[in-house]
Parts: sequence; C-alpha cells; structure tokens
Amino acid sequence: MTTPQQASPPMLDPETIATTTGLEQLQAIADGRIASPAMAVTLGYRLTEVEHGRAVFTGTPNEAVLNPMGAVHGGWAATLLDSALACAVHSTLAKGQTYTTVEMKLNYTRAIRPGMRLVCEGRIVHRGSRLATAEGTLKDEAGKLYAHGTETCMIFAATEGHPSRG
Repeated sequence: MTTPQQASPPMLDPETIATTTGLEQLQAIADGRIASPAMAVTLGYRLTEVEHGRAVFTGTPNEAVLNPMGAVHGGWAATLLDSALACAVHSTLAKGQTYTTVEMKLNYTRAIRPGMRLVCEGRIVHRGSRLATAEGTLKDEAGKLYAHGTETCMIFAATEGHPSRG
C-alpha cells in the first residue's frame, strides 16, 4: 500500500519577500510553513525561536563536519553564528527589504565535539536604515560558551539586485 507523498513547504521567494515582513518570513520558517534553507538541513541546525531583533538556532554537529583533529570544524560554528546574527537582522526587515552580510567577527572559546546539542542566539545591537549590527553566542544547553561574535549587515530594497531576485 502506498501513501501519498507529503508536499514540501515552499522556499522563501521574491513574492513572499515583497508582501511579508522579515519577522513573518522567519516565523513561517520556524513553523515549517516555509522550508529551511538546504544548508541548515545539511549541517544539522534549525531556527527554533524568533522575535523582533532576536533569532535562536539549535544544532547538533555530526562526524561529517569534523576537522582533521576530530573536533567540529570552526566553519560549522561560524555558519551557525552567521545564521543567528543575520536572522536577528532579518527579523527587523519591512516588506520588500532584504540584506546581506558585509562583515563578521568571531571568537572561539573551546572545542566543539560531534553530537553536542548547541544553542545559538543572535540579537540586534543597532538597526539603522542601511546598516545593522548584531551580536551572538553559541552555548551548550548548560550555558557553557563555545563561540561568540558580531556581524554587520547591509539592508536594501529587494529590487536592488539581491541574489534571490536574479
């Protein structure tokens, strides 16, 4: 007996960007109404909380992201922090706005091992009309810090040539 295949949620598209706020878009991703980016699925993390100026991701790295020394590659932590920091900015966007990361600073405080469940929180520090900055932390569930960083994003109209617009 075959069962009908469940349809995948749609990806974030230009029409949705034009007609919803950044917070509405991220809430739809967190709720599963809009698909998570494939990179998040591949790397084992997901958006779990979002509010205006704040985004929280949880992730569990596996053996596929190890460096030659057996620890989780720093790029995994950087990707998770980039997602949380940028989505803190994303949560402040008006309808028709988009953004891109222009600078990121990251500090690692200890090695990450595969199988650890980590929580990454990004928060807005400053939101101007064209630039926004965010700060964030990557911690285990007990609150131990593994990395922290800051990010600057440029905000612009989606019609100004963002990659999602072609």
